Amino acid sequence: MSSETADTTYAEGVSLENDWRPLAIAGGIVGLIGLLAIAAPVVTGLSVSIVLGALLVVGGVVHGVHAFTARGWRGSLWQVTLAIVSVLAGLAVLAAPAVALVTLTLVLVAYLFVDGIVELGMALWMGSAPGRLSIAVSGVISLVLAGLLWAGFPATAAWAIGLLVGVSLLVTGFSMVSVAMASRPVEDVTPPATEPRGAA
Repeated sequence: MSSETADTTYAEGVSLENDWRPLAIAGGIVGLIGLLAIAAPVVTGLSVSIVLGALLVVGGVVHGVHAFTARGWRGSLWQVTLAIVSVLAGLAVLAAPAVALVTLTLVLVAYLFVDGIVELGMALWMGSAPGRLSIAVSGVISLVLAGLLWAGFPATAAWAIGLLVGVSLLVTGFSMVSVAMASRPVEDVTPPATEPRGAA
């Protein structure tokens, strides 16, 4: 098989020429949800807390079921412990989603701070390598965001998580639409030429 044939087969395997419309529609919906999340970050943040609490409860139930199939008492004890901790944590989040939102904001601040330090360290370690400046700028932005969120805490807890989720959904939707538009077949992009008069 020639390299040209292999490339064509590979391209056909990942081609979206026939499925670009559903991807574009899905991207538009995801982007719209992102805009709504940005418009109502408090509601979005509380929703994230509730979903997190529900996932913890479900995870605890799964661990509890798995405890009966684990071999040995140590494995069962470990699964039961995880089940109890997950269920209790999930119920606590569901009972007070606003408090959980504050905790998530603190985690976000810590993540941004650590990420900024690591990226600045990488930039210094890279020396004169290409891309050093962009990594350093990214690290500075992370530190600035962490500082702003911390300076406005706890007021920032009301909107920080929701805004972050909304921006993430908006970017994801835009990326999906961009990929779909780039995958359109040529005949969908350029209109067909008009047939000459007198053609059969």
